[in-house]
Amino acid sequence: MQKTLIQSLFFLLIVTSVSAQDVAAFFSKSDSFFKTNVIDGRVEYAAIKSNPKALNEVLNSAKGISVSKSDTATYKAFWINAYNLLVIDGIVKNYPLKSPLDVAGFFDKIKHEVGGRSITLNDIENDLLRAEFPTEARFHFVLVCAGLGCPPIVNTAYTPNILESQLQMQTVLALNNPNFIKVNENKVEISQLFEWYKSDFEQKGSIVDFINIYRKEQLPENAKISYYPYDWSLNEAN
Repeated sequence: MQKTLIQSLFFLLIVTSVSAQDVAAFFSKSDSFFKTNVIDGRVEYAAIKSNPKALNEVLNSAKGISVSKSDTATYKAFWINAYNLLVIDGIVKNYPLKSPLDVAGFFDKIKHEVGGRSITLNDIENDLLRAEFPTEARFHFVLVCAGLGCPPIVNTAYTPNILESQLQMQTVLALNNPNFIKVNENKVEISQLFEWYKSDFEQKGSIVDFINIYRKEQLPENAKISYYPYDWSLNEAN
């Protein structure tokens, strides 16, 4: 009995260790990929298309990885990176193109094998992230849809140990970017992102209240909000 228990514990320790190594390798490969292929918030799709080896390797490594919601930071970081990598992969597979919307079902129909699941991009965003962490509106500033309307993609991976600071930094950058939040006295134009996900941003007040949490120069309380059209043009490096 004792021998069987010891063997079971030893096996569990090995499995846990291998799993941890796989996750660490995924973050490392993701970081290397983003550093190589993202420049100034845009992606070098043509270069990846001509040599997709690194992208294929990191996505293959992600297929069998299992991350638990109990390890919140690892879970969030894994799925944020997986989303951004799969968006890039979807563009590369159909490249050249002018927009992710040129591909039918890009976000809601095409399935991807990742994290031990077969899921769409919308499944990752809406079911695995937003539904599981409904108070975390900052996801919208780190999940990048390949359109210029999205906040720029960063050239590093999101990692568990610094995820909180990364989420904060990207949200602050987006909401202080004059091209993203367009202010003309009390008239403020904001992305349709805020209209589509209005409930995410109004949990503790108005959209203006949410934006002002992260703004260095506060929007006026009587700001007249309007939404400018979303730019679905491809976020391709020039």
